[in-house]
Amino acid sequence: MKNGITKLAFLIFFLNFAHSVTAQSSGEGDPSNYFIVSLIAVAAIILIAVILMISDNLMRIEAKQLGVDDGIVNYGLFPKINDIFRSKLPKHVKGGKVFFLKRGHNILLEGKPSGNNIEDAQVSTFALQPPNFIGMSPIPKVVVEKGDEVKAGDVLFFDKKRPEIKYVSPVSGEVIAVNRGAKRSIAEVVVLKDKEMKYRDVKPFDLEKGSREDLVAYLLEYGAWSMIQQRPYNIVAEPGVTPKNIFISTFDSAPLAPDNNTVVAGRGKAFQKGLDILNKLTDGKVYLGLDANSKHAPSEVFTNAKGVEKNWFNGPHPSGNVGVQIHHTASISAGDKVWTLGVQEVITIGALFTEGRYNSERIVTLAGKELDIPKYVKTYQGANVKDLTADNGSFENVRFISGDVLSGQSKSENGFLNFFDDQLTVVKEGDYYEMFGWLLPLKPRPSVSRTFPNFLFPNQKFTADTNAHGEKRAFVMTGQYESMLPMDIFPQHLMKSIIVNDFERMEGLGIYELSEEDVALCEFACTSKQPLQKILREGLDVMREQG
Repeated sequence: MKNGITKLAFLIFFLNFAHSVTAQSSGEGDPSNYFIVSLIAVAAIILIAVILMISDNLMRIEAKQLGVDDGIVNYGLFPKINDIFRSKLPKHVKGGKVFFLKRGHNILLEGKPSGNNIEDAQVSTFALQPPNFIGMSPIPKVVVEKGDEVKAGDVLFFDKKRPEIKYVSPVSGEVIAVNRGAKRSIAEVVVLKDKEMKYRDVKPFDLEKGSREDLVAYLLEYGAWSMIQQRPYNIVAEPGVTPKNIFISTFDSAPLAPDNNTVVAGRGKAFQKGLDILNKLTDGKVYLGLDANSKHAPSEVFTNAKGVEKNWFNGPHPSGNVGVQIHHTASISAGDKVWTLGVQEVITIGALFTEGRYNSERIVTLAGKELDIPKYVKTYQGANVKDLTADNGSFENVRFISGDVLSGQSKSENGFLNFFDDQLTVVKEGDYYEMFGWLLPLKPRPSVSRTFPNFLFPNQKFTADTNAHGEKRAFVMTGQYESMLPMDIFPQHLMKSIIVNDFERMEGLGIYELSEEDVALCEFACTSKQPLQKILREGLDVMREQG
């Protein structure tokens, strides 16, 4: 800064000197005198502006290198244009770095639960489904048979490729079915729940004295290891890997997603213990992604969490996706391995220590306009869809979705929630033909296109159905994907490289940073109606097989 002031003083002296010289060489009224002085003045102004701009950039760079740039305080000489037009942050946003994400889109749908009351769901059957775990062999080793009695936490099956990882029963009761899918694969192991839950005995573990290796073995033995996912590829974490970092998003920005402030209420002790355990599993950091969009402050369980680095994210969906948060916090490079967990998975791991049992209890949101009463319910992992929705609608010509409408999986009425899902969405089937729908867009619908006047009513909510409003078309370059994905990635180029199996381009274009949920919004906006999530999964599977 001192150098800048010195240069400015020198320029002022130079201007005065130049003016006196030109005044002596020609009369004061000489037009050439004014022209020369004007040129010198313009040059000086440009030079000063350049010096100030360089100083501003250097100050911002220095702030980032020192780690004091939190995204709120401006450490430059001048305000950024984005800062001038940026929406004002809520007062509760403090105590961490803030990331402002402009790209994306919020899909507002009717059918979100009102209030935060939680009811007990009367669910009788639960299932653990091997296809929920990416990379597992189609026929895992099932260690129970129909008619066996199991306790919550007893092993049901394990992967033949990684037998040390055990997958355990979410509830106690009788094994009533081992259902098979295509080519004799194991589709689900179904348990009829006891009226009174019984839990497998869990030995205590001293987190302070125990080693990391002992902790890993403990989590593997009692079934909690399956809660941890690893990126790239979104597989269950490899026990022999020490992750670079661990990431947890405390909010979900997807349509009709549950409010994690409601989910975590009364379970703060288990959540904090889960964070303590995760800190022992990594040499890096445990990152907590907080919501900077809501006018209401996040739960104190999140804001007062210890042993984590907190980051705030402001912007439309997919700002709540953990993949987006990883990209902006500490992106994944080739060879990196990071772990991710949901809030309720952290609680289950923590409960193993605070309660001394495998507690797979879940707060599930039942959402969608087709329900009589959208609400929160308390149940366990893998709950039966029919039991969850009993006496809550007529359900004629509807689709049940485990997860949200963008990245969830369709389920039959007799199906079960997926292992990592805490949302059941019910929407109308869109099995109708809309003549000239693209030409006469008269019916309001959720859309990013300005053909519809949605942008004039940003708070309007819509009733969704499953109609895609068109068939698959030529895969044309539109630029739509880039406006939906707040990452420094070219998703359309990446998708085309996957289709042609160009491994080097797939890696160079950032495939390791993505999961299906990250491109779900791109698929929603796609004019070409391409199945982007399916394409991405095929690419990830190919890269994983290539090693």
